Parts: sequence; C-alpha cells; structure tokens
Amino acid sequence: MSFVRMASAVLIVIAAARAGGWAAVRLRQPRVLGELAAGLLLGNLSLIGFGGLEFLKTDPAVDTVSRIAVIVLMFQASVESTVGEMKKIGVAAVAVAACGVAGSLAASWIVARWLLSSSMPFTQAFVAASLTATSVGITARVLRDLGQARTGTAHVILAAAVVDDVLALIVLAVMTGAGSVTAVLIKATVFLVGGLAAAMFVSPRLLSLASRSMAIVLLAAALVFCFAMAGLAQLFGLAPMVGAFAAGLVVEEWHYRDFIHRRERTLDDLLTPLATWLVPVFFVAIGLRTNLIGLSRPAVLVLAAALTAAAVLGKQLCAAGATVARGNVDRQAVAFGMMPRGEVTLIFATLGAGMVVAGQPVIGGDTFLALVLTVIATTMATPIALKWRLART
Repeated sequence: MSFVRMASAVLIVIAAARAGGWAAVRLRQPRVLGELAAGLLLGNLSLIGFGGLEFLKTDPAVDTVSRIAVIVLMFQASVESTVGEMKKIGVAAVAVAACGVAGSLAASWIVARWLLSSSMPFTQAFVAASLTATSVGITARVLRDLGQARTGTAHVILAAAVVDDVLALIVLAVMTGAGSVTAVLIKATVFLVGGLAAAMFVSPRLLSLASRSMAIVLLAAALVFCFAMAGLAQLFGLAPMVGAFAAGLVVEEWHYRDFIHRRERTLDDLLTPLATWLVPVFFVAIGLRTNLIGLSRPAVLVLAAALTAAAVLGKQLCAAGATVARGNVDRQAVAFGMMPRGEVTLIFATLGAGMVVAGQPVIGGDTFLALVLTVIATTMATPIALKWRLART
C-alpha cells in the first residue's frame, strides 16, 4: 500500500474527527459523541451507494494510529491522579465505585444471559464487564457545563469514577489475559504490584532528569515511560492500555518540579495538544468498524435498549454507597453522575471484537453495535438527569 494512500487515510480520519467534535460542541454534547458519529458516517456511506471510503476500515495506518491513541488516552486519563491520591480519596468514593461496579455487572450480566443465551459464557461475562466503568472525561465535562464542578457532590462523583476505572481495568487485565483464570490473576497481581513498584523507582529519576531540559524532552521521556509500561503489561499477557494507565498513576508533579517552576506547566498540559489530535482517531476508528445495517434487525435494538437500562439501573446502587459521604452530598445526583459510559466501554468492545475464543470473536458485530449505542444513550441521558436533579436541589 502506498504512503500517499495511508497518509490520506489518516488525514481523512483526523478531519472527520475534528468536524464531528466541533459539531458535538455546537450541539452542547461531549466531543466523543461527535467523533463516534463521524466514524459511523464514514463507515456506512456504502449503505447509500458510496463505497469510495471503504478502504478506511482496513487501512493499516489508521489501525496503528488508533492503537497508539488509546495508549495515550489511558496515560492522560490517569496522569492527573496518583497512587497517593487514590489512598486519600476516602471511603465514600470507594464505596460509591464498588456499588456501581457491582450493580452494573450484575444487571448487565442478567441481560447478557437473557438476550445472548446462545453465546459463550465468556462473551456474556465480557459484555457485562464492559459496562462497569463510568467515563471520567464525560462526567467531568457535564459537571463543568452545569457549573457544579467544585461541589462536594462533584468531588465524590469524580473520585468514584477514577476508582471504578481502575477496577474495570483490573477486570480487563484478567479477562484479556491468556491461560487459566488463576494464572491470569497471578500475572495481573505481579504486574500491578511489581510493575508499579518498579515504575515508582524509575519515574522520578527519568522525569527529573528530563525536566531540566526543554518541554519536548520531558514529553518524550514521559511517552517513553508510558509505552515501556504498556509493553511490560503485554509481556505479562495483559492489555497494553493497562500498563499505560498504571504509568499515569505513578507520575507525580514533584517528579518534574524543576520544569513546573520554570514554565508553570504540568505534564497534562504537554500531553493535551498531542491527545487533542491523536485520541479522536480512536473513536472515529470505532465508528468506522461499526456496521449500522444491524439497526435493521430488531434484536440489536432490543439488546441495546436492555443494556442501556441495565447500565443506568446498575449505577443507581451508587446512591447507597454515597450514604457514607461526609458533608452536603446529593446521593441521587451521585448515582446520575456515574451513569455515562465512554472510553473504557469502547476499549472493551474493541478488544472483544479482536479476541477469538473457540473459533469465534468474543464480541460479534451486532453486540458491538449494541455497546456503541449504549455509550451514546447513557452519555446523552446523563446531562439531562443531572440537570433535572440539581435544579430540584
């Protein structure tokens, strides 16, 4: 395949992502919805007789960039949190996250067992696990738009969303590993404990040295650290993005304080321009691979509706977890704020579509579409529910 064709494919996808994100913001929706919609449009033009962009679905350059993008996404998502902060967020956030994960897992598993009865038990469990994590980015954006980002309720929601992201990624690490469950659990534990310990030794030394130079050197060092952890995770049989997420948790601002003192900018500030252009490619690529012809099958719509209901109802259990929160915290608003699914669900769906067990993909085309529709539905429902609840209180 020629370089010109691969470069053209990446440029088309980036342009579509920018256009979709711009349109979503104009409609007061999260950018991720616009990026998904752009991918869905590009990937389904053949349904109206135009097949000129079908090559985007299998283009190796788009696939490579989207794989890199998801690693950068998980690194940036965790770089604002640290292991130390995870210890300080309190019992309330952990309780809210645990209740939400348990409720979502149980409700989604019941739906999967019912509507995917002909699928493998592993597929049913994988679908249920994919809907456990709240989207930190979407939740933060909604709270900011509503002017509630500094309230006690918002602090509990965001802290809990970070915790259930970690829990979901641990589940992902177990489910995407090769071998027996016991072996995978051992490998995941060794990586998460040993890998984090090693990373805590390497990160301050590497980033401190890089912080004495230019911004591009610090960014390059951080990315080297991120991809090294991603590669280490893969050596342990885990998904690379688990390693990237762990890398971000380890990094703390004091590791590169010399740079901050000179420039008054953090690593997240340096990652943002790169992520702004790169990460949307991942979401467009998901839309590209989603065949909307499945919408003509009632079973797909029924599955999407049932999974959405399970995703929403499962997170209502978060209100019970919020009872241990101190201060003025609206328990029902916490439950509503934990509803949106986003990056982690899409990562689960993408990995499941590429995994083969007993000769068949873990996530089939119709199930993949149903999960994408669930992400869209829960993301759109969250600002409506939160605005209504906060207006009442």
